[in-house]
Amino acid sequence: MSERTTDSSTEGSTDSDPLANERYAKALGARLRAIRTQQHLSLHGVERKSGGKWKAVVVGSYERGDRAVSVQRLADLAEFYGVPVSDLLPPDDSPFSGAGSGTTPLNRIVLNLDKVTSLEDGNADILRRFTSSIQRQRGDLAMRTLPVRHEDLRTLALMYDTTIEALTERLVRWQVLAPESVIIDGEP
Repeated sequence: MSERTTDSSTEGSTDSDPLANERYAKALGARLRAIRTQQHLSLHGVERKSGGKWKAVVVGSYERGDRAVSVQRLADLAEFYGVPVSDLLPPDDSPFSGAGSGTTPLNRIVLNLDKVTSLEDGNADILRRFTSSIQRQRGDLAMRTLPVRHEDLRTLALMYDTTIEALTERLVRWQVLAPESVIIDGEP
């Protein structure tokens, strides 16, 4: 009897929380979709470009969170897209997730680069240089939106000598977030 209890307790909190699993799958799917669209690929374009290795219906089900993706398949997909696996994963930590909440945060910052470019605020120069640098690093100067990884957001907050929370509020005030951005406040 105690062996069974031990087995169920070692499954992990996300295994016993279907809602947390569903939220994680949706967050992972959103990341996968963002990377694909950043590369200007449709689902059928992925299938064509991969020579049929990645079926449109399978990639679409990953993106909707309807189908679980194995670690190996995720690594293969990251290689296909030419990005680190960490770019495909929802962030591990977030200032909005609430300390000790045990849930996977769903925050995601995506900048609308046209709006960043047109900002007239004098403090926006740092953001413009930062986004240009990331575009060069990622090798896509034609992108219209820029997903910002949590580590990059932390770096940008340091450049502004502020917290991630305050920086996020500033980005919202400046109205430079793309529609696919997701900000979930940890407040009850």
